[in-house]
Amino acid sequence: MKVALEKVFPLASAADAAWQSLQDIEAVAACMPGAKLTERVDDTHYKGTITVRLGPATMSFKGDIEVLGLDPQARSLHLAGKGADSTGQSAASMDLLAAVRATGATCELAGRSEVSMSGKAAAFGGRMMNTVADQILKQFADNFAALVRARQAQPMPESSATDAPAATPAATPAAPAPQAELNGLALAWAVVRDWLRGIFSRKAT
Repeated sequence: MKVALEKVFPLASAADAAWQSLQDIEAVAACMPGAKLTERVDDTHYKGTITVRLGPATMSFKGDIEVLGLDPQARSLHLAGKGADSTGQSAASMDLLAAVRATGATCELAGRSEVSMSGKAAAFGGRMMNTVADQILKQFADNFAALVRARQAQPMPESSATDAPAATPAATPAAPAPQAELNGLALAWAVVRDWLRGIFSRKAT
């Protein structure tokens, strides 16, 4: 089962500042709800885990993440990930394209995700999968916006005398601690909301 979704989120920051954060792969991965990088293989390949909790059910996947593209001209990042759960009964993959677009003094984050699931995970059904993809993008954008704000709030290092060694750059703040899992409460409400919309739309017709 495959679901594709596109969203645009406003960011209260300059495009250059947001693009600097988007190039930090470890920080961007930490913004993904439930995601955790466990190993850096090289500059474009990583290993990690992602956990999704909904009520009493928890799904945990272990797999690989690859950086497919980092385009300075388009200010875009293209990631692909795939993995399987510990039982081998479910598998999932995700293709994520995120781009920063200037909107005057501020900017926006455009995200496109394509999520595929097989095995037991596919039993969620198309409506649930679409809601999951929507919540993943929304929570990712919220965490990314918090990361950009934290970095902008970091004071610049004071300039030193011309004959002194160059000042050491200020330490880059870590990404804000994301949800341990995909926010199950928000996901559950989104499922109920979509279910109610479906009922009322059918009655209207």
